[in-house]
Amino acid sequence: MSRNKLYGILAIACLAGYIWLFVSFQNNYISSKHEIDVCLVKQILNIPCPSCGSTRSIEAIFQGNFKEALLWNPFGFLVLGIMIAIPLMLIIDFFYKKDLLLQYYLRFENLLKHKKVAIPAILLLISNWVWNIYKDV
Repeated sequence: MSRNKLYGILAIACLAGYIWLFVSFQNNYISSKHEIDVCLVKQILNIPCPSCGSTRSIEAIFQGNFKEALLWNPFGFLVLGIMIAIPLMLIIDFFYKKDLLLQYYLRFENLLKHKKVAIPAILLLISNWVWNIYKDV
């Protein structure tokens, strides 16, 4: 994948994430109901996916309720970190004409090719999925 294509996809993904958070925050501000359900896995299979609850987790982080955020979905911390880091790295790369984000992406991609990393990552994903099914997010 080319640098520009990767950066474009990541920028659009972050922008979509920020829009989703804004809409979710507005919905929760107007009504305390958390019922905007866009998860296709949950709609089709009637079970939550591994990332279900991430938005509510991020909302809890913004409110300073870190324990609640962890209970909603631990991936919320990861998603929020990524949504902060990627735009910062895009800005740095743009202004300083660097490839910092591309280099980190390629390193991460290569890291996931190793079984010693991939297997624990998959097990964490599955355990989070089981946790979401158990608590019926």
